[in-house]
Amino acid sequence: MTSALAWGVLFGLVLGVGLWSIVSTLPRLSRPSLSLRVAPYVVDISDAARAIVDRRPASPLPVFGLVLAPLVGRLTGVLNAVLGGSDSTLKRLRQAGRLQTIEEFRTRQLVWGAAGAGVGALVALGIAGYQSIPLALQAAIVVVFLIGGVLGREYLLQRQAKARVERMAEELPTVLEFLTLSLSAGEGILDAVRRISRISRGELSVELAGVTTEVAVGIPLSDSLTKLAATLELPAFTRCVEQIVGALERGTPIVEVLRAQAQDVRDEGKRELLEVAGRKEVAMLVPLVFLILPTTVAFAIFPGLIVLRMGL
Repeated sequence: MTSALAWGVLFGLVLGVGLWSIVSTLPRLSRPSLSLRVAPYVVDISDAARAIVDRRPASPLPVFGLVLAPLVGRLTGVLNAVLGGSDSTLKRLRQAGRLQTIEEFRTRQLVWGAAGAGVGALVALGIAGYQSIPLALQAAIVVVFLIGGVLGREYLLQRQAKARVERMAEELPTVLEFLTLSLSAGEGILDAVRRISRISRGELSVELAGVTTEVAVGIPLSDSLTKLAATLELPAFTRCVEQIVGALERGTPIVEVLRAQAQDVRDEGKRELLEVAGRKEVAMLVPLVFLILPTTVAFAIFPGLIVLRMGL
């Protein structure tokens, strides 16, 4: 009876939150206030108008988000303190190409945790429908799914960052060769980088487009490239940037430097491919040794043993 009452309260709360969320997304019947209508026209001369224009409603549930904003802020702080590693998380967000702050990512983790808790509640309810289990065990299932949702979002970010860095490593030799071709044709290094970022569609070209944007606002090219290499933490790209910056400072030709770097990156890719092939070859021996070979031995020995036991 207590378990049924607890689940009734939980699902009643979920129903109430859902109905409240639906109502909060409906268009408002009242007209916007005078300050909201005037603010876009005086944003250049009024800080208050700029704050009104920049203010965003809590998406996608304005009313619900407004009410729970302090609670979500505290929970994200607790999550930050428990998981830690804000610098590493920010680095992975940068490597994954996510333009999010730590607070926004932690909020996403809370959403994933809430979704996991909902799935855990359904699982616990399904188990309780077939077999009576204590309420503490049901709560433990919900907590496990909640933690799984939070850690699952963290793991997904790691996978996304690793996959994007690998794609950039694959694109790096081609980008260097295009830069070499543009420089050989007489373009400057900045014009060559701008051309590559404009005509290419890869992940690395997106980062180079950000470099050209920073240079356009006054940041030196060497500083922007060094900052990009430090945030991506791609060893081959870091070596290339060091060589380019050194060539720019010393005034030496960059074409030969880029051509040599492109060849080094391709050679390193071949070595990594051979290493992966060697590891896969060893992994392929596992089913051969532990599955196929014992089965073959069993088929070879068991018929003889059966014949000996039967005395034939």
